[in-house]
Amino acid sequence: MTTISEAEFARICDGINDDRDSIIRHNPIGPPDEILLWMLLSCLISYLNLSDIETPCFNNKPDADTYRNAIIFVLNERRSDNFDVEKYLTRLTDDN
Repeated sequence: MTTISEAEFARICDGINDDRDSIIRHNPIGPPDEILLWMLLSCLISYLNLSDIETPCFNNKPDADTYRNAIIFVLNERRSDNFDVEKYLTRLTDDN
């Protein structure tokens, strides 16, 4: 099972944050926080090599809370060290 360290998770979040304007502009699926969390979940699915069975699927239309909860769920078993995921999610979704 592939795991992720806090440093690597922070690097991914920082990269998304650095490109936030472009990501939001080119992915008009919803409000900015939803778009950024969707992007982070997509990156984690790829980075952690999640199989179809491990990848979260959603009933109805997902929103920012759905993506936030999915990210936390995915990371529960895949963090190589114990770190505060919420801190990074809040920083990512706060208006800059």
